[in-house]
Amino acid sequence: MIHPYAAAGFLLAVLPLVATPGASLTLLIQHVTADGRRQALPVVLGTVTGLYAHAILALAGLSALVMHSSRAFAVVKLAGAAYLVGLGVWTWWTAARPRSPVQERRSGSVYSQALLANVLNPKAASVYLTLVPQFVRPGDPFAGQILALATVHALLIAVWLAVWTALLHRGAHLVRRDSFRRVIGRVAGVVLVVLGIRAARA
Repeated sequence: MIHPYAAAGFLLAVLPLVATPGASLTLLIQHVTADGRRQALPVVLGTVTGLYAHAILALAGLSALVMHSSRAFAVVKLAGAAYLVGLGVWTWWTAARPRSPVQERRSGSVYSQALLANVLNPKAASVYLTLVPQFVRPGDPFAGQILALATVHALLIAVWLAVWTALLHRGAHLVRRDSFRRVIGRVAGVVLVVLGIRAARA
């Protein structure tokens, strides 16, 4: 188990990263405004699954290989950037389409989008290769500590996304308007494309 002070320190260290708007928050806003707050769950689950994937990869040493191989890192970075750009273009296109009263997205599709957006983000992997080791004690079981810190990270981002979901739900009267949904969809599309371009240039 991780020491409480180490968990608290890690939480404070990763908080600015969680609070920085990224693909997960963009997907949450886009899907919740389009289909209601029930779509928040697959976004949260996809993001959290991605965090645990990075933690497991870090344990297996695969993330270290990617981070220390410029070619492998470039492949992951470009794959993630291409996915975000493609998702952004798709989001923009679907926002411009007329919406049927019974149209809704499948939760599995939303989950996959959030999962891939996190897994294909090399910066998320770098958290478990550069930040996490600072809070791990050599004398204690390594795997348990990594997974405990990943749980802290997952709980923090779940709470952060839940807060945004509550804020969006309070504005439900505005969210129901098709014009507002189209604007949010287009803004989300632009943000995802910008995030993809920035990831490719980083």
